[in-house]
Amino acid sequence: MMKAKVRGIYSTALTKLLLDNGFEIVQPSLTIKKRFGLEENSMPPDLKIEDRYDLQGIRVLGTSDAVCTFQSILHSTFEDALTRKWRVSVDGIYKGTVMESGEDAVYIDIGGDVVGRLSKSEIANINEKQVIVQVERRRIGVKQPVLTTKLKIVGNYAILVKNSKVGVSLQIRDLNKRAELYALGKELAPSGWGIIWRESSANQSRETLENEITALVEKIKILNEKAFYAEAPALLLEGLYFMDVEFPWISKRNLDKLRASAAQTLDWHHFYKSCGGKVSAALEMAEKLLEKGHNRSEVEELFKQQIVPEFPEAGSLVDVEHVKLSGLVLHLGQATIESLDDEQIKYSRVMRSNGFYDGLGVKKEKGDKAISETRSGEWCITTKYFSKGGEWKGTYININTPVEAYPKTIRYVDLEVDVCIKPDGTVEVLDMEKLEKALENAFISKTLFETVKEKVKEIMQITLTTLRK
Repeated sequence: MMKAKVRGIYSTALTKLLLDNGFEIVQPSLTIKKRFGLEENSMPPDLKIEDRYDLQGIRVLGTSDAVCTFQSILHSTFEDALTRKWRVSVDGIYKGTVMESGEDAVYIDIGGDVVGRLSKSEIANINEKQVIVQVERRRIGVKQPVLTTKLKIVGNYAILVKNSKVGVSLQIRDLNKRAELYALGKELAPSGWGIIWRESSANQSRETLENEITALVEKIKILNEKAFYAEAPALLLEGLYFMDVEFPWISKRNLDKLRASAAQTLDWHHFYKSCGGKVSAALEMAEKLLEKGHNRSEVEELFKQQIVPEFPEAGSLVDVEHVKLSGLVLHLGQATIESLDDEQIKYSRVMRSNGFYDGLGVKKEKGDKAISETRSGEWCITTKYFSKGGEWKGTYININTPVEAYPKTIRYVDLEVDVCIKPDGTVEVLDMEKLEKALENAFISKTLFETVKEKVKEIMQITLTTLRK
């Protein structure tokens, strides 16, 4: 049974999902233990889950099998969830080929069309053509991984570090235990390697720790053998794998349902939690009142009164966050809210520079106005472009996840495909191949891919019918 450790604003919902799919929850928080009746379990996880910094999803780190299994669960459960797996192995050790040398770094091809960055200070011979490197945990998820020649073999309770000494985690504060582990490390350390005891080693038996070191030493033997025979670039020793997960509008709604099965949950819980600040704090207070047995309707009304001033209204200025499937966030600039209610979202932007409207075949000029409109839960945004004098220049119907209106931003995930209506009335579908590539890379589920295809058909039918009238 695979084991998972879960933390963050999605922890209750994801714990429910993981338990329902055969995972064992380890190192649970006090709240999670109470909600699910779990016992204390200090076993190391195969999968670690925590919030993304922007609270729009989660960061996942785990074994290859655990990450792939979790990815499959997410795609089968949440139609619009986006999963972006990093193409390299975290802590993975590679035999790489030196590609080029910069002012302070050397660039190493480690395979799979990935080139990492290695500091020049870590290379003994600058003329080397091949080098053994490890992917560091710094800047996990970036296109160009940070590499090091200071190798380490990571275990559950210990880390073997090449050309190092014995050390004990500072999180182990008991002086007697520190002395015991230090002595054991001196006894067990293999030639040319030091042992760093992790915090998790403090409560383990000597036999368990000895077995761990034996297993890690065996990995060193495998590494040395592969390093001798492998043709660069090649992965010599596998580490963990990283995945960035985005939870757009529909995913958050389904996460609400999962959470509601285990705890008092207001409607739109995960949306409000991802707002952070006063909105998130007000939500926590409201749900505590529900837990104490207060009337739900009264609590909901009180909560709405508290948060309404935090959200935009007609005339407000907001930033528009246009999120690409790759995870890149494009800030389209400030927009003015024209109308915003439970049904409709309408906003406008004024172009600040000259350029070109791809797909429309017309120039973008400073002073042009874009008026965008969508509805709650709708899979597209219709944007009409006008010249400074009010002349219509064309229309884009952008296929995207339903728009989320936050206190200071409007956010959605661009699903790449657009329906373009040109000034001469020509209608064209753009970039379907980009969506196909996203499916191929497992960024999106097959369900989402089919949903977009059907939505494009529907839009084309409505658009062509309207133009014929």
